[in-house]
Amino acid sequence: MANIRILVAEDSPIDRVLVRRLLEGAGWAVEMTGDGREALERLTTTVPDVVVTDMLMPNVDGLKLVEELHSSRPSLPVLLMTAHGSEDVALSALRAGATSYVLKAHLARELVPTVRGLLELTRPVREQQKALSALRKCDAQFTLGNDPAEGATVAGQIDLWLTGCALFDDSTRLQVNIALREALANAALHGNLELDSALRGLSGEWEHTLAQRLDSDPYRQRRVQLDVQLDTSQVTLTVSDEGAGFDVARMEKLADELELDRVHGRGLLLMRTFMDEVTHNPSGSTVTLVKRRTRPTP
Repeated sequence: MANIRILVAEDSPIDRVLVRRLLEGAGWAVEMTGDGREALERLTTTVPDVVVTDMLMPNVDGLKLVEELHSSRPSLPVLLMTAHGSEDVALSALRAGATSYVLKAHLARELVPTVRGLLELTRPVREQQKALSALRKCDAQFTLGNDPAEGATVAGQIDLWLTGCALFDDSTRLQVNIALREALANAALHGNLELDSALRGLSGEWEHTLAQRLDSDPYRQRRVQLDVQLDTSQVTLTVSDEGAGFDVARMEKLADELELDRVHGRGLLLMRTFMDEVTHNPSGSTVTLVKRRTRPTP
């Protein structure tokens, strides 16, 4: 990903240093601004690939910045950095068009991978999009392994179909893709591989357990199934795993509490924020996501 430019809005000098170091360490060009107003001014003369913004800033905060960009540049992905105490504002920003978020407490671990995922979503695919502009209906089924990269590749293909059907503006389409990626990752990692989110807080334990289960029975034999139903009115995405399931009522209660700083339930929170309908079967092994058309029918 050469020649990538990241615009950052952050008023904390300490966090500015950390964010710049992390992003430049990934090989990207970084332009720093002190708040949303300065970021909007820079956007009149620069075209970044991703905007990364703090939530609570003077002058123009993260929510207002997201609203402005959703109106003027809907295809530009915006990543939120949120600290404890700004959860309500961050949720409002996700609903207003932001693409994803990272917790400030986890910047060192999550910032670069999250930005990289957004960049993969927004790489130009002009020739494919031209061919797909004639797409009006599609029913498809995918059977996937448990490597997250495999799910991301399939989600990228679905994103092309959504672009062709023009159901959504670019910002909404990216949100649908993020929701699908979260559903596929949850099915593989927490469903089939039965990984506990609490392992992320233990140094090296998540990576060690993931590698172990990808190569051992019964985990490696399990598969994720994705069913896609797409037409000119909506997209329905059904993701199923072969794991032991989970307590649906408990997870939905956690999602209802809308806490962004919690380790558990991040994927479900994003799914429920971005999609019109999110339903589980009784065992929790299948989740169905529905997003209805937001663009006027041509």
